[in-house]
Amino acid sequence: MTETDRPDTLAPAEARELFRGGLRVPTSGWCAGWTQANLLAVPRDLAYDFLLFAQRNPAACPVLDVTEPGAVSSPRFAGDLRTDLPAYRVYEHGELVEEVDDVTARWRDDMVAFLIGCSFTFEDALLAAGVPVRHIEQGSNVPMYRTDVACRPAGSLSGPLVVSMRPMAASQVATAVRVTSRYPAVHGAPVHIGSPAELGITDLDHPDFGDPVEVRPGEVPVFWACGVTPQAAVMQSRPALAIGHAPGHMAITDIRESEHVVP
Repeated sequence: MTETDRPDTLAPAEARELFRGGLRVPTSGWCAGWTQANLLAVPRDLAYDFLLFAQRNPAACPVLDVTEPGAVSSPRFAGDLRTDLPAYRVYEHGELVEEVDDVTARWRDDMVAFLIGCSFTFEDALLAAGVPVRHIEQGSNVPMYRTDVACRPAGSLSGPLVVSMRPMAASQVATAVRVTSRYPAVHGAPVHIGSPAELGITDLDHPDFGDPVEVRPGEVPVFWACGVTPQAAVMQSRPALAIGHAPGHMAITDIRESEHVVP
């Protein structure tokens, strides 16, 4: 048995060491009990606009931490933000120019990094409540879709809401809403239940990010606001430089999931 046969049992530092060593894998199901986060790093002159964008769109962009300019770690992420995620995306003027496992060469002294809540954090709670998480069952990445719902703009940033989707039986939807509503810092309750067309999604089998999952007869697609929304804003707004995580390849933080649960 190798240390990645049971990634749920790893501590955050152990997982980050594996990613630093080159392991590239979606992180759903990793490090049970520890919070996962989306990453967006931008130059300091764009940081206020993004902070305002996040404040105006809290379901999609719940901020867990913000670094000082140039910092590559924080008390909430004790690793190196340039190397300790499994994969990164680099954008120049809104265009994806590379997807790599190390962004040290791209990190500037004025970069400000934002850690944004991730719905992977509440998946253990869903499973404990008997709600399936299909992408974990299939060993794949969660499907994510651009919608035609516009986020509230801020300064130079604007863009569409991105959602993640988990299918389930209609009888399980109320449980999923109840469970995830207790995690507002990691997207909280679903933003939409049912018809994808109402969000402008035309084909569940072709997600914009991640992998498709099986939606079985009689199941309902349930959609949560997604922390890839900031990258969609980058693509639309076209800042000179931005660095994010590869969708589904998250920052595993030193924050306990239990810190986010509300009564």
